[in-house]
Amino acid sequence: MQTEINPETPVNGWARLVVGKHPKKTLSRIAVTVITCAVVFGFLARPIRVVGVSMFPTFKQGQYNFINRVSYWFSEPRRFDVVAVDARKTEAHAVLLKRIIGLPGEEVKIEDGIVYINGEPLEETYVRARFPWKEGEHRLAANEYFVVGDNRAMIQSNHTHGVYDRVAIMGKVLWQK
Repeated sequence: MQTEINPETPVNGWARLVVGKHPKKTLSRIAVTVITCAVVFGFLARPIRVVGVSMFPTFKQGQYNFINRVSYWFSEPRRFDVVAVDARKTEAHAVLLKRIIGLPGEEVKIEDGIVYINGEPLEETYVRARFPWKEGEHRLAANEYFVVGDNRAMIQSNHTHGVYDRVAIMGKVLWQK
């Protein structure tokens, strides 16, 4: 036998604890909350957890943040933006957290750990130590960006970096130093 809860009849005991005095209102609030969270955290602001040390000291191992998926709907990524890059097609990792240093149409190379954009050294105040990396020249196409992590004190072969297409950039990190 199933009993219906009349919204005008007071609810007692555990049922009141779970759904309150007005079950229909409570259930509709729960539905709105679930849908809102699904939209916000599924499409607009993706939560991420930093794994690895390639962005140290800007981001530390185990740190949580959000990717703003709306950030590039009406504007293009800019130099020094920290972004999430979808690298599932080329890397074993699903999402990389990297800094944009090269923009479309530019020539990027790394010599003795110093990044050069169109032959000029790039001032990177966020890099604390540099291993003598060497990366040949890359002429970026109209839809390509060069991304790299902030931790250049690690061996270059242990650090995923390079040219990624614009469609691989998922969004900008919400809180960055």
